[in-house]
Amino acid sequence: MRHGDKINNLGRKTAHRHSLLTNLAISLIEHKRIFTTLAKAKALRLFVEPIITKGKTDSQHNRRTVYSYLQNKEAVTTLFKEIAEKVGDRKGGYTRIIKTGNRQGDAAEMAMIELVDFNEIYTNSKSGGAEKKAKTTRRSRAKKSSAKTEGTTDATSEENS
Repeated sequence: MRHGDKINNLGRKTAHRHSLLTNLAISLIEHKRIFTTLAKAKALRLFVEPIITKGKTDSQHNRRTVYSYLQNKEAVTTLFKEIAEKVGDRKGGYTRIIKTGNRQGDAAEMAMIELVDFNEIYTNSKSGGAEKKAKTTRRSRAKKSSAKTEGTTDATSEENS
């Protein structure tokens, strides 16, 4: 029975599962986006988000803790330099999982897992739409109010003379 067993074992022993998650985390940190099965992506999210939280504060203790999980100096350096400055103000939810359909060979559910702050498509479209909307409302209101006041003062002054 598996009462209260919340970890997904992914069909592997503990050491094999830990090595798999370490390798996936290193790939995610280096490439910012990877394609894998949905079950592995969900397990990776639970593994990598606390590591990214540790990476937000740069101290020797946090670097050693993260290195004990990753065992890769380049990935630790990338985490503390590039990723930490982008996710510094975010309180959590550093990753996004997007389902991409089924794999052709064995029909396994595939997914893309990515770091949220490194996707330029979502960040550029949100800021661009807000700027355009603000410009149109300001321009339309200012012209209408000034044109009406000028027209009424000219008409009333001509009638009085």
